[in-house]
Amino acid sequence: MPEGTLNGHVAIVTGANHGIGAATAREVAARGAAVLVSYLRLDGTGPGEAVVEEIRRAGGRAAGFEADLTDPDAPAAIFDAAEAELGPVDILVNNASGWIQDTFTPEPKDRFGRELRPVTADTWQRQFAVDTRAPALLIGELARRHRARGARWGRIVGLTSGGGELGFPGEVSYGAAKAAQTHYTLSAAAELAELGITANVVHPPVTDTGWITDEVRAFVATSTTHFHVADPAEVARTIAFLVSPEAHLVTGNVLTLR
Repeated sequence: MPEGTLNGHVAIVTGANHGIGAATAREVAARGAAVLVSYLRLDGTGPGEAVVEEIRRAGGRAAGFEADLTDPDAPAAIFDAAEAELGPVDILVNNASGWIQDTFTPEPKDRFGRELRPVTADTWQRQFAVDTRAPALLIGELARRHRARGARWGRIVGLTSGGGELGFPGEVSYGAAKAAQTHYTLSAAAELAELGITANVVHPPVTDTGWITDEVRAFVATSTTHFHVADPAEVARTIAFLVSPEAHLVTGNVLTLR
């Protein structure tokens, strides 16, 4: 896809200070979109301004905005900041996650040695606030503002992960929250089609966002459902296609990448 494909468009990417979010912000900016880098500094993540400066050095337009998506007022504030800095938003990538690994089992660690927590009101609250409520409110903000200005073009992409017919053992609240976000996004595809908005969900493969160990790589190598460990930039290129004009017939899908 050539540079300039997204000229004139404005994107919000949440969780864009690291991993897939940062790669997506860089990719859509390289294709011409102005990007609001929405982020929250947590352990192991830096400020979004580093991504903003990288985009600007490459000749793109970007602004940063720190927001805690557990705050129900954050989605409107994110859109206000994007509009003030960059203009009306027509691309939304719901990438941020409040990932907490909780479980119904008494086991203290999973098979990769990661800490497990019991399901509590607190683990449920953070997971659903960030992975379900915030994406729903962000979609609502996009739809409301889009309709108010009479816009006829828009793109929504959500990120999901793991799970299957038997839920997401070992990450039960995460799996449930992502499933709920998926349903919100697919509902948006149906409800907002008349406004020229497409909405899709991307299920990335195992992606090296800093947590991959040799044991995880060995697991992927012997798996019949996971084909390789992806780089965030690979996932970002798929997202960039989905928000492009070329993908105007692609909507209401969950795309599983392998």
